[in-house]
Amino acid sequence: MNQRQPEPEHRPSSPRRGKDGDGAERHEAIYRSISDAIIEHRLKPGARLREDALSEVFGVSRTGIRKILQRLALEQLVTLTPRRGASVTRPTADEAKDVFDARQMVECGLMPEVARRLTTEEAGELRLLSEREQRAVKEGEHSAGIRLSAEFHTRLARVSGNATLADFVERLCFRSSLILAVYGHPAHLGCETHDHDALIACLEAGEGETAAALMSQHLKAVEATLSMVEEEEEAPDLQAIFAS
Repeated sequence: MNQRQPEPEHRPSSPRRGKDGDGAERHEAIYRSISDAIIEHRLKPGARLREDALSEVFGVSRTGIRKILQRLALEQLVTLTPRRGASVTRPTADEAKDVFDARQMVECGLMPEVARRLTTEEAGELRLLSEREQRAVKEGEHSAGIRLSAEFHTRLARVSGNATLADFVERLCFRSSLILAVYGHPAHLGCETHDHDALIACLEAGEGETAAALMSQHLKAVEATLSMVEEEEEAPDLQAIFAS
């Protein structure tokens, strides 16, 4: 019954002290670190993600890193290629169009239900999120702005009560971040934040159809900023990106 239960408590807490920190919580934290770095454009599309380098950076086994990369691949944030390994997914121009077409269908379609369900508390939370996004953009923190924009759209979808579609919107927003990293213009990375405020006002007034039209216009405006020009791949400095 008493089989070495205290042992994990005596393991080193530092991520650079061996490969023993392969618990579920640690894996989740590493997953979030890598996915955030991709969404915020600190890891660029096409960048190679070497298992040995990530293992060294995070202090976990290559087996643990491989599982995390496989999870990111299922979410289409990472591409796994035989004999080449993992790299940040680089969407094609056709894939970019498909993603924004999907967002038009799903997000616009959810707006009438969101308008029916939105509470005062939820509207306040969305407005605070929009304010954080605007502040990040004004302060030149474009990576944070992109992440907050994705969070805004995902949170909005969750108000609909349809968890399956909200999860799909979240994945589409992640893909949109990759698309912006490849094809976006530095001066137009992400959403026009005042659109989010107008959208909240529409939804608070219960104007679901108007909100759907506004969402459609909003997504088209983001898509219109894209320039379908390929970039060269680069080798990321993983130590610098994930330094604590």
